Amino acid sequence: MNTHSLCCIGYITQDKVVTPKNTIYMPGGTSFYFAHAIKHLNASDFLLITALADTDMGVVEDIRKEGISVKALHSTHSVCFENIYGENQNERTQRVTAKADPFTVEGLKDINARIIHLGSLLADDFSLEVIKFLSGKGLLSVDVQGFLRKVDNEKVLAVDWPEKKEALKYIHILKANEAEMEVLTGCREPHEAALLIADWGVKEVLLTLGDKGSLIYAQGEFHEIPAYPALQITDATGCGDTYMVGYLYMRNKGASHWEAGCFAAAMCTIKLQSHGPFCGTEEAINNVIRG
Repeated sequence: MNTHSLCCIGYITQDKVVTPKNTIYMPGGTSFYFAHAIKHLNASDFLLITALADTDMGVVEDIRKEGISVKALHSTHSVCFENIYGENQNERTQRVTAKADPFTVEGLKDINARIIHLGSLLADDFSLEVIKFLSGKGLLSVDVQGFLRKVDNEKVLAVDWPEKKEALKYIHILKANEAEMEVLTGCREPHEAALLIADWGVKEVLLTLGDKGSLIYAQGEFHEIPAYPALQITDATGCGDTYMVGYLYMRNKGASHWEAGCFAAAMCTIKLQSHGPFCGTEEAINNVIRG
């Protein structure tokens, strides 16, 4: 298989999103948000790898129609999430009503990419064996959220990642939000948390801090990235995934950590203002940055 610049591996989920205003059924998951966001930038060198039930393969066909390369692995079930939001979009309750088969080395053996992003949703999506294997195939990028989520009787519980110190040695870029940062490191202060994660082996640490912006720590330097104000907050689902699309897309193009962080933050601002995946343009992102 030829080498791609950017590859995202993760499940497309069947989501039920409940907000105080309405209930929506839609596909979701990191890989879904990632693929649909990157097509508005440049998906020519992007590969999506996902796994879902045969009955849900229509979602994959829709993504392929958008000009995106997809490798779809068979799973007995698709992952089904229920996200319930209160008045505050930063707070949500989750249930998982079905899980997919874990990704395996065998299923991923023919991948080569410059950057491989793991869109983990649940703790057992990617084993330590798979992480080690993929780290030899490209720079490994991880959204830590799934590694800190365990399903117990359909409820999603926040748990620490028991293998973190072993796994993080293989991970080049790691993103966590404030709550995840605290579960992972025990630190409430982002600068302290970033330094600890870097000590564990991560080269680029990205901490997203909601309306306080984000903090990037790389090559011994901190970069304080602003949060750009949104005209309205409609739907926060997929915001973290959108941030990673912007960041990895720009880093792959040779942008600095600061430039990539600002681009990622501006993408999130646009995404927050509508339901579903990011659907803006590169010009719109740059306009947000310029203010």
